[in-house]
Amino acid sequence: MLVDLSQIQQEPKTYYLHLPEEWWLQDVPNDQIRGLYEPVYARLTIEKIGKRFMVRGELKTTLMLQCDRCLDLYARELTADFHLFLEPLSNERIMDEEVELADEEMGVDLVPGQIVELEHIIKEQIYLSIPMKTLCKEDCLGLCPTCGVNRNKEKCSCHVIQGHPAFQELRKLL
Repeated sequence: MLVDLSQIQQEPKTYYLHLPEEWWLQDVPNDQIRGLYEPVYARLTIEKIGKRFMVRGELKTTLMLQCDRCLDLYARELTADFHLFLEPLSNERIMDEEVELADEEMGVDLVPGQIVELEHIIKEQIYLSIPMKTLCKEDCLGLCPTCGVNRNKEKCSCHVIQGHPAFQELRKLL
């Protein structure tokens, strides 16, 4: 959904979005987020503050994530509240190849022109809401480094050497 920021002057405007599970389909092969188990429900309120726009939002969905240890898919509910600032770029700043940001602009998303895509903001906030390392459960055992079996589902008889392989020769000295 595209929003023209020039139409938001005195009163804040609120937008309600319902994005179906198919909305998340993308071609990123190693993405942590593999899809959605439920649609994304989002509410965004945009308010003009000086030359900037403040976006306050809420979103709710259930993500299909891939565990970083065992590679299984699992569901994770996501409820997030967020706010961010948008500042439309002037035409001469759009033309510049490189723009140096001042300290006060570090928390501001610079938008070329007056049009902003709300779905892009929602996708960005979903990525910012998930942890750097996604685990299906806190005590996930992961994959066996020797045979590749998922150690959460079955045991293997492989002997796993503890420690970094580069230091194995030092163990022989003891």
